[in-house]
Amino acid sequence: MSKDILHRYLFDNADVRGELVQLEQSYQQMLAAQAYPNVLQTLLGQLMAATSLLTATLKFSGDISVQLQGDGPVSLAVINGNNLQQLRGVARWSGEPSDDASLEQLFGKGYMVITLTPDQGERYQGVVALDKADLAACLEDYFTQSEQLPTRIWLFADGKQAAGMLLQVLPSESDHAEDFDHLSQLTATVKATELFGLEAEEVLHRLYHQEEVRLFDPIGISFKCSCSRERSAAAIRTLDKAEIDAILAEEGKIRMDCEYCNSQYAFDSIDVEGIFADTPAPATKQ
Repeated sequence: MSKDILHRYLFDNADVRGELVQLEQSYQQMLAAQAYPNVLQTLLGQLMAATSLLTATLKFSGDISVQLQGDGPVSLAVINGNNLQQLRGVARWSGEPSDDASLEQLFGKGYMVITLTPDQGERYQGVVALDKADLAACLEDYFTQSEQLPTRIWLFADGKQAAGMLLQVLPSESDHAEDFDHLSQLTATVKATELFGLEAEEVLHRLYHQEEVRLFDPIGISFKCSCSRERSAAAIRTLDKAEIDAILAEEGKIRMDCEYCNSQYAFDSIDVEGIFADTPAPATKQ
């Protein structure tokens, strides 16, 4: 079956749209960068599925970031993506959070920041508290505040696969409450095992076999990190040269590690001299 795919669909007899995302390889590639505790593997999978669903709602070319922050054992969990459904993510934590820890137990007093950065136009940022039972409910709260469109979200992850569904009312003049409630009740019956084990078309047929559903062409999803030797060199260029020279004298090289993909970049004294002379560093990855 096809994994790492997002499907969009519409109901012909209701002003409601839907999305279904299934993730496997891209999710596993993200988790491979660090030895995440089980609860963070689940959370990052749900967050990755959620970001994919949100990305599909973008009507522009650009980037999206969905970031969870707090003062608890988990200080950060973030997924970055773009309109091409290229996603990456990372989390930072201390200790060993339990497998059944709640959002509050993980983040303490936390909040979610959703940042939209179009290639052209103004940047938009929305913030909601992490004060609901789960991530899906917090995202629904975000849509209520930002777009004022009734939205329901379902998220699943198990460390190997992740999946999610979204239903949202389309802007219209008609009364859509009854249709949306009916379709939400149908969608709420979906099980993680169905989303993990069945093709999207079969899942939709099981849920909506009595509805008229129009399914659009699927969109591929990939894990893609934007780190590079050139970006690392640019970061070095922003630092004080004397500080860089002191590190080189002590360690022989400047090493920069990417938290997102675990790539490592090393710069020796010749590389550094080239960086500060605005000479591009060699394009090899170490």
